[in-house]
Amino acid sequence: MGITNFELLNFLNSVLTPEKVKDFCPNGLQVQGKTKITKIVMGVTASQALIDNAVEVGADAIIVHHGYFWKGESPCLTGMKKKRISTLLEHDINLYAYHLPLDIHPELGNNAQLAKLLGITNITPLQEANSQCVVMKGNFPEAITPETLCQKINHTLDKVPLHEPSSKPKIKTVAWCTGGGQNYIEQVATENIDAFITGEVSEQTIHVAREMNIHFFAAGHHATERYGAKALGEYIQRSLSIDTVFIDIFNPA
Repeated sequence: MGITNFELLNFLNSVLTPEKVKDFCPNGLQVQGKTKITKIVMGVTASQALIDNAVEVGADAIIVHHGYFWKGESPCLTGMKKKRISTLLEHDINLYAYHLPLDIHPELGNNAQLAKLLGITNITPLQEANSQCVVMKGNFPEAITPETLCQKINHTLDKVPLHEPSSKPKIKTVAWCTGGGQNYIEQVATENIDAFITGEVSEQTIHVAREMNIHFFAAGHHATERYGAKALGEYIQRSLSIDTVFIDIFNPA
């Protein structure tokens, strides 16, 4: 049993529809390896540690959220990038990467998986007319205290969030964007939403939260984006009967 690397590419593209998204990197097969694929490693970032783990377990392909060839970075294959790609080529491992398509997929995506884990319901894009919007909004079935949401994030993601409080004693409505979505806070706050959850925080984010009176939670870029790749791997295994394994490389950021 197995699948060819281009059959897997076609399957992934049919599920994640990268052609619908304007992204910061190429989505799909970034580094071509062996033709036949019987074992896949799933991960968040195509770091050297993940590649080395894939070599150790005998993977034919790696599928990640954060791959290579980002806009604005040097195209030269030197240093760290040269070592990563050399390892892939030496062991004939295919590398697939899906960035925004894996954030926004309505069932398998990072946003959808985070909502499921936190118990958020009535989910719609923040910009309801834009199905490709990377920020989602919804609500909790019952209003909860900010302290309860902190505990829920910590328990669920194994990450103590940074919380900038507002004057609102309870949280009912919530918006979220996994990863580095802190720049959307002002747009969220203008809709009078009680809280905004994302992965990262910038210096100006705190001032916006204070001045626009919205609870802000930074729960970690890696911590909020572990679950899309894991869900996609489980879906591949169910759909194609291909052995997949999710490998979580610890990252406190």
